[in-house]
Amino acid sequence: MKSIRYILFISSVLTLASCADYLERFPLDNPSDETFLRTEAELDMAVTGVYNTLRYNGSGDVSGPFFPMMEAATDLGWDRNTSALQVLGMGAANVDNGWASSFWSHFYRGIGRCNYILSKAEPLAAVVPEAKYKQWIAEVRFLRAFYYSLLNEGFGGVPLVTTPLTLEEAQMPRNTKAEVTDFILSELTAVQNDLLAETNTTNKGRASKGAALALKSRVALYNQRWDVAASAADELIKMGNYSLNGSYPDLFKYAGQNSREIILAVQYQKGFAVHAYPRFFGSRMSLGHSNKIPSQPLIDAFECTDGLTIDKSPLFNVSKPFENRDPRLGYTVVLPQTRFVKYIFETHPDSLMTWDLSVTPARRVQNEEATHAYATFSGYLWRKYTDDLDYPDVNNSDLNIILFRYAEVLLNYAEAKIEAGQIDQTVYDAINAVRGRATVNMPAITSGKSQAELRSVVRKERKYEFAGEGLRLFDIRRWGIGEETMNGPLLGRVRNAFLTDAPVINENGTPNYANVRNKGDMRVIEIRTFRNDRDNVWPIPRLETEVNTRLEQNPNY
Repeated sequence: MKSIRYILFISSVLTLASCADYLERFPLDNPSDETFLRTEAELDMAVTGVYNTLRYNGSGDVSGPFFPMMEAATDLGWDRNTSALQVLGMGAANVDNGWASSFWSHFYRGIGRCNYILSKAEPLAAVVPEAKYKQWIAEVRFLRAFYYSLLNEGFGGVPLVTTPLTLEEAQMPRNTKAEVTDFILSELTAVQNDLLAETNTTNKGRASKGAALALKSRVALYNQRWDVAASAADELIKMGNYSLNGSYPDLFKYAGQNSREIILAVQYQKGFAVHAYPRFFGSRMSLGHSNKIPSQPLIDAFECTDGLTIDKSPLFNVSKPFENRDPRLGYTVVLPQTRFVKYIFETHPDSLMTWDLSVTPARRVQNEEATHAYATFSGYLWRKYTDDLDYPDVNNSDLNIILFRYAEVLLNYAEAKIEAGQIDQTVYDAINAVRGRATVNMPAITSGKSQAELRSVVRKERKYEFAGEGLRLFDIRRWGIGEETMNGPLLGRVRNAFLTDAPVINENGTPNYANVRNKGDMRVIEIRTFRNDRDNVWPIPRLETEVNTRLEQNPNY
């Protein structure tokens, strides 16, 4: 049973500012600002309601999880819908971009709910048992810190609001990115020991000490606080509460929902909250729309099983490009001639028939992936967060979406130590633990590497390990590789053949197709631009700068 139940009406009472109370009457059918948060049950309900903000889907409502969708604004993926997210990925955003505007307002709404609770809850310390009161308040402060971390990375310094505001007080400038980072890290330090030491199936979905440490390591890493990032990750590792899941693919299926690798996930449950990822990600044969898709450069980035990139490995065969590859490629992406749900997936235009494996013996059926105008434009699909159990009811998945998992903490630790120049055996151990899980079993990274070599290793490892999970955008920005990865054509597969040559893979795991003889046959999905003097942050929404005249716009928007 999933433990976080979402209270949908809570947004009507948790607001940034109170309306004038021109009639001293309280509503009889709903809570009001004056009467709400007077009992333990109401505090429980309010805290639970704050978790609603995690179910953001990029269009202002809460029908689907946002993190995996953010891959469409990176070199790893694309959103086929003519959407504001697609415009962000293209590098054509302006101050009216709907995704950026929705992101800003949604997470500030969540912060407002947190601030409301924190401003009203103090009298309840005498009513609610002490440990429970401290835990709930710590959860609210954790969530506020998480929402600020997303805004801070998205926009690069935002107004730091920690109490409910009147309209007069709402005129305020942006804090610097460093100031917001300082606030986030101090909040996480303050609350981590009041959070649950460990979660289990009865309280799954609630923030824990491990979640606070995971967020602390991520925020510190993103902001080059190397010692803080390494220390937080090390503390979590030494807690011993988390471990890598032996089955990598199960992490993104119902079978892995209770894995000890998952530190915090967005909770879904039929009857309370569901999402439609099976429809977004699924093939046309499996009733999906194939409108959130991976790109060819992602496929070509994965190493061969000998630990070498495809331009260097003798195991790479251009005629059989998916063989002898890091298993995470096939666990992350639906590749041609592999099973997806109950069909063999194939996008070759001559493959007018395919196999239906739902019956015995298997039978030949018409292949919509080759004939449908809106089948995947790249030739591939995302496999993560698709589970046969969600079909054919593709609009009602309650598969949880991971926000933090142990593998990220290990790689955070390794990267922070590498960048701090503190390379020791623990760095190799952390990286090799991720590469060496039973269902991945990639060769260990051998000792004696230079800082530059290990930087390359960990950057590529993050790409292999987290593709499709929403971490890539902020990695691109903080490494300063946007102009390398996000300029020019976004490419899909050659429709009726494979590449004649392996592209050259650079130190960041980015393919270059200049040497590929049939590169002109690759599908050009769209043409993108990226400017380092603009696109490492999103534009502040026009409405926000018009209403708050002290709010300074980001450069070149």
